[in-house]
Amino acid sequence: MNTKLTPIQIGIILLALATAAIHFTLLFPDLVFILNALGYLAFLAVYFLPVGLFQKYHGLMRWSFIGYTLVTILAWVAIGDKGMALGWITKAIEVVLIVLLFLDGRRKV
Repeated sequence: MNTKLTPIQIGIILLALATAAIHFTLLFPDLVFILNALGYLAFLAVYFLPVGLFQKYHGLMRWSFIGYTLVTILAWVAIGDKGMALGWITKAIEVVLIVLLFLDGRRKV
C-alpha cells in the first residue's frame, strides 16, 4: 500500500476532522451531534487505516463515506438552523469533502 498521502487525501483528512470537531462542539452535549462527529471519525479511520477488510472494500467504504456526508447535509436542509452561519460553513466543508472523496476514487481507477 502506498503510504504517501496525496493533497486530495490530506484535504479529506482535514475536512473530515473539521466537520467532526464542529459537530462535536456544537450544542455539546447533544447526543445527535456527538454521534455525528464520531461517525465522521469512524469513516475517516476506515478510509485510511491499512486494515485488510477495509482495503478490500475501499470503494464501498468511500461511497459509504460520501453517503454519510450527504445524509448529514440533507438532515441539516430538512431540520437544521439556517440562521446560523456555522451551519452554512459546515455544509460547505461537507460538500467539498464529498468532491474530494469522489476525486480520490477517480484517481485510483
